[in-house]
Amino acid sequence: MKSHFKAALAQSVEHLIRNERVIGSNPISGSITFSRMNPLDNMLSEELQRLTESNLRRSLRIIDRSEGVLLTISGREIVNFSSNDYLGLASHPALAEAMAEGARRWGTGATASRLICGTTAEHASLEEELASAKGTAASLVFSTGAAAATGTIPALVGRGDVVILDKLAHACLIDGTHASGAKMRVFPHNDLGKLESHLRWARETHPDGKILIITESVFSMDGDLAPLREIVDLKERHGAWLMLDEAHAVGVRGTGIQGLAGELGLIDRIEIQMGTLGKALGVSGGYIAGSRVLIDFLVNRARSFIFSTAPSPAVAAACRAAIKVVCSEEGDRRRATLRGHIAFLSSLLRTEPAESAIIPLILGSEERALAEATRLFEAGFFVPGIRYPTVPKNTARLRVSLSAAHSPEQIRALAGALQRSSQGV
Repeated sequence: MKSHFKAALAQSVEHLIRNERVIGSNPISGSITFSRMNPLDNMLSEELQRLTESNLRRSLRIIDRSEGVLLTISGREIVNFSSNDYLGLASHPALAEAMAEGARRWGTGATASRLICGTTAEHASLEEELASAKGTAASLVFSTGAAAATGTIPALVGRGDVVILDKLAHACLIDGTHASGAKMRVFPHNDLGKLESHLRWARETHPDGKILIITESVFSMDGDLAPLREIVDLKERHGAWLMLDEAHAVGVRGTGIQGLAGELGLIDRIEIQMGTLGKALGVSGGYIAGSRVLIDFLVNRARSFIFSTAPSPAVAAACRAAIKVVCSEEGDRRRATLRGHIAFLSSLLRTEPAESAIIPLILGSEERALAEATRLFEAGFFVPGIRYPTVPKNTARLRVSLSAAHSPEQIRALAGALQRSSQGV
């Protein structure tokens, strides 16, 4: 009888825990206090409801299977036009084998931060090969591109200094600037006149401070290019430094992994080059490339590097394989295929030739962007609707991103779906 009572009590408690929230218990009497919602959850639920009502709430989409540009979601096969796998390397057999061999040799994790015992020969070789391919003296790998930004910017500037950013700079660059404590100034997107005005102001008002310009080479949501040569001229004229985020240019612009800076012959004139290993290179991680002194300094001052477990050696091995592919004749062929796809889709949509693998279709309202993305998904294409705060208000859009792994038939079919649904896009 006693055992039956205990079993029934246990079932009752389990039911309550499933349907309500435990907020406290008495370890002496065993009594438990339940509440349907605590004040924090109440507040957060209200905020989530506001996001829902304004068409700004996000949710995670579960991918059941991924095979190149084909995704299986809820049992449906969808052509993926949303990823940053620009060269189609994320499923490359050489990268998969390098990662598997790295795991067999090193295990699955680095076990510690880089300054303890997390720096393996795989990490050191990756950084040497990365720097060589970029054309810089040294490089430093971070767990993510965001970590590279939020660690590097506060390490280089602080109170009494000035950071000048393009208005469309990525959120991680803005976050890194806020964390630094430096005075932040923003110039309208690619507006060289306003940039120069900010530079003059910074030099006049902070004569003893450091001045850092931050921009992207290929902008992540618009796909256009920075006027990089002119920005370099301005920063040299005014005694500033330049931090260039090449995340969406590496492997797409220029040769190998040299990006737009390499294409324009500016590598030696840019102090801090940032990039990612998780887009065209098809793996994960971020990096800073530059002088040996810069990298040694970041090893000692970049908090996101110092106080983080090192990336897996297996991931580092896959990154090395990716660099080898991108810098080979195969990489050249994939890049040429991608450029052909970009020109093809631009012609089908009757737009100016795109400058990168990112083609935005501006719709304006969040509601319309979501509706169009949903309609395309139902037609078999995954094209995300991008909304505020990722892009400015009233500029919600479809963001089409192309890969060398797409086929001309898939691109033609997407163009037809876009034209059927979005006259006037």
